[in-house]
Amino acid sequence: MPRSSRKDFCPEFHHAVELIGRRWTGVIVRAMLNGATHFGEIAVAVPKLSDRMLAARLKELEAHGVIERTVVPDTPVRVEYVLTDKGRALEGVMKALGDWADRWVPSCPAGGAPGYRAPRKPSPARGRRTRRRPSSGRQ
Repeated sequence: MPRSSRKDFCPEFHHAVELIGRRWTGVIVRAMLNGATHFGEIAVAVPKLSDRMLAARLKELEAHGVIERTVVPDTPVRVEYVLTDKGRALEGVMKALGDWADRWVPSCPAGGAPGYRAPRKPSPARGRRTRRRPSSGRQ
């Protein structure tokens, strides 16, 4: 089968897929479509996403005009993230992708998606351990 010609390549489509397809970005947008507007709400809606990665993805989405960041001068200061018209326009895309996943992607095991690791439970002995003293060589 011959390789596709350059006329089949659409740079705009490729850019859109790269933006929305980046790790965590789709689920962040989905959480926001479901009403999450604060950093903490998004973080809770997307398990296993680090605060650092969430902040980076929110900055990217803001730079691309998908979300808008607003600082609310209150005590304490609050920051809200809302989807722009451009971001809300992804609703149909996200629904279609969700429908496709429901039909074609195998169900996740009880522990979560492939590669998902449940958070570790703290050891009951944690914090009560005593440090071993180096041996003096005497027996």
